[in-house]
Amino acid sequence: MRDFDDSSLWRISDYERMRMNTGTSGYMKLEGPTVLPTTLMAELNRLDERNAADDALEVMAACMRQREAALLYLQHGHYVWPVTLFPLQMLYHSPREMAPTTVERLDDLKLINIEPPGVRPPGHWMYERVGQAAHYRPLLPLLWLVALRGPRRELLSEIGGTAAYRAIKDPATENLMAPGALGPSVQRLRREAASLRDIASWPGMSLERASRLINALYLAQCLMMTRTNPAARSATGLVGRLLGLGRSRR
Repeated sequence: MRDFDDSSLWRISDYERMRMNTGTSGYMKLEGPTVLPTTLMAELNRLDERNAADDALEVMAACMRQREAALLYLQHGHYVWPVTLFPLQMLYHSPREMAPTTVERLDDLKLINIEPPGVRPPGHWMYERVGQAAHYRPLLPLLWLVALRGPRRELLSEIGGTAAYRAIKDPATENLMAPGALGPSVQRLRREAASLRDIASWPGMSLERASRLINALYLAQCLMMTRTNPAARSATGLVGRLLGLGRSRR
């Protein structure tokens, strides 16, 4: 059985056969750490306790909070997408573009495994471990796409609970488009803070659309959240902690 080809995807059946026969994915090629950092593992363990270990968006958010690179195996349709996140460089590596504008549905996206990175980021001194330049792409469009079109319909656990939200910058400056009623909602959030339930009541919005928008703004580092604003109201069934992603990029 061959390793993952650098320019192609594997069918899910081939991926599962490789793991059954060898105990590995076939894509973990680097010498070095064979386990994820303890801080990231702690977050992943908490997700596992909540039966959310296969939630791609939650895992992506954990990688962003910890600023830790990781190789995510994402099942989409009949294929496995090996996607390596590099939060410090705000890039991701994948054999094919995961966030084209033509993608309409990602509601079946599921995390099936996570490992230490199989490639290095561009510019690393171990240049022989760096992948093809064409396979590195901006990370924000991927996070935005998965938040708006992926399977998660509720707020991420870190930003739920009693809170008010405000957009601190326009995601359009990063070429992140908010279609339909999401666009006016972003502009309104730039002028005023609002709770999830209030946002859901705006024209063209719903609880799901509001949750997706807030998740997308959070991952795009465009969100300010407060627990003390008079507009703050509880998001039923969700309890979160204030933990921002707005650290400066390197």
